[in-house]
Amino acid sequence: MPTETAEKKTIVLGTIGCDAHIVGATILAHALREAGFNVIHLGAIVSQEEFVNAAKETAADAICVSSVYGMGLLDCEGFKEKLVEAGLGHVKLYIGGLLTATELTWEETERRFKKLGFDRVYPPGTMPDRPIADLKKDLAAKTGRSSK
Repeated sequence: MPTETAEKKTIVLGTIGCDAHIVGATILAHALREAGFNVIHLGAIVSQEEFVNAAKETAADAICVSSVYGMGLLDCEGFKEKLVEAGLGHVKLYIGGLLTATELTWEETERRFKKLGFDRVYPPGTMPDRPIADLKKDLAAKTGRSSK
């Protein structure tokens, strides 16, 4: 059953850049809806500007970016800055998938994305329950309400 915290939270979701791999994002969108979130699923091949515009239009609480074609670092450069410029610096920013095509360790990959402004970074194969739990926790903390 959805929690009071999740019922009012809006999540913008999609794959960034030229990434057309939509299965993981679609599964996550379904799981987020089942958890009680309002999900704006932008689909595949979404630009940073489209994410920002959708977040602004819907008063989104978080953006979940999927990237599994290995170009996430390039596609996400300057993304947080665009959110800040649009007055959306408070929006939680999550990313997951096969984020780099290089042989970086997971720790280094996560560090680089956090340096780009992402609040949460998930490795390939992460099940939806993990980002859902994190969203509930992070968004409850943001509003000061309990996630019970």
